Amino acid sequence: MNFSEIFRMAISSIMSHKLRSFLTLVGIIAGVASIIGVMTGISIIQNTIEAEMSVLGSTTFQVQKWATGGPISEEEQRKINRRRPTTVKHANAIREKVKTVDLVGSELWDYNHTVKYRRESTNPNVIICGGTPEYPPNNTHYIGHGRNITNDDVRMGRNVAVLGHAIAEKLFPWIDPINKTVKVDGRKYQVIGIFASKKSAFGGNFNNYLLIPITKFKRVYGPKRFGRDRSVNITVRAKSPELLQDAIAETRDVMRRERGLKPQEEDDFTIFTNDSQIKTFNETTAGIKVGAFVIGIIALIVAGIGIMNIMLVSVTERTREIGIRKSIGAKRRNILGQFLLEAVILSNIGGAIGVLLGFGIGNILSMVTDFYATVPMDWAIIGLLFCTAVGLIFGYWPARKASLMEPIECLHHE
Repeated sequence: MNFSEIFRMAISSIMSHKLRSFLTLVGIIAGVASIIGVMTGISIIQNTIEAEMSVLGSTTFQVQKWATGGPISEEEQRKINRRRPTTVKHANAIREKVKTVDLVGSELWDYNHTVKYRRESTNPNVIICGGTPEYPPNNTHYIGHGRNITNDDVRMGRNVAVLGHAIAEKLFPWIDPINKTVKVDGRKYQVIGIFASKKSAFGGNFNNYLLIPITKFKRVYGPKRFGRDRSVNITVRAKSPELLQDAIAETRDVMRRERGLKPQEEDDFTIFTNDSQIKTFNETTAGIKVGAFVIGIIALIVAGIGIMNIMLVSVTERTREIGIRKSIGAKRRNILGQFLLEAVILSNIGGAIGVLLGFGIGNILSMVTDFYATVPMDWAIIGLLFCTAVGLIFGYWPARKASLMEPIECLHHE
């Protein structure tokens, strides 16, 4: 018997016992749907977080006093708190001395402010960024209307501002905001530009902040916050992706010299990129992925035991059929192959349904939020491979039992 004949007989047997086949499929569907659903949900969250972590450009990195990434100990936090602030002077040194970079920006931040235009007012939760012209390209948040701040604006400390998209919509629903004057905590600023809209699935403030020249920021909000010197975030863009690691190394050398660190002393500043943040996140969520995978595998094993039981029942019910087939020339390998193939087909039918159901369940999250819908095909393939393995492993014993039956005993079976 060739494979096509064995395949047709296996399908015929499955279709002739629809209820039993369906009950067997339920376990496989539940097992695969659980693992695919969980992994799809995790992939949706992970992809969304990675997209939102990627606020820096692909060739951009940041230098700052504070640590980034996962949780740190209290001792490490105290050590970081004692670090000296990073400053505009450091940014200027990087701009002058690192030849592999083309844009170096400086940023300072302050929170919980109110912006007003005539009778309209925002909630007191607006973020203010004091920055330089490099802010939009280095942070991949570009000007949608009007213009960016310029070096002249920074040098002269002008009262100009680029508004976030949500602020502009709130204060200027019907008119063009360019050249209008807004008040930020009572201080007047001329609107020169509006940032393009940038959504956040996690309720981030990409649209709820405004940019003013860093020199103006320092004059208004002072050199300290909560009793500490304000530390500048320095954003640095390499000239090309190929030069990114060289630019990071050269920047580290310049920072160490500027801060007077000895060769044996560790860095008292942090350099990070999108990749380093995403790597930290992936390390943090690795345990969740492993746990979900183990739960899914357990579900598949339970379903596999169900397959084995059903196949054993099938062998018992079809004993006379096995005897007749053997008496007319069917070999052991034909019987073994047919029952194994039935188990594998059952597993994969259930697996395919489970994969589709898992994708649907997992993407419910994206339907009710701004998360990015995801179809993790790698997990679909892994799920179907596991279904095949489950069919082979748990179908082997019933198939072997059927193949070893003696024709005479089978024909006398009632």
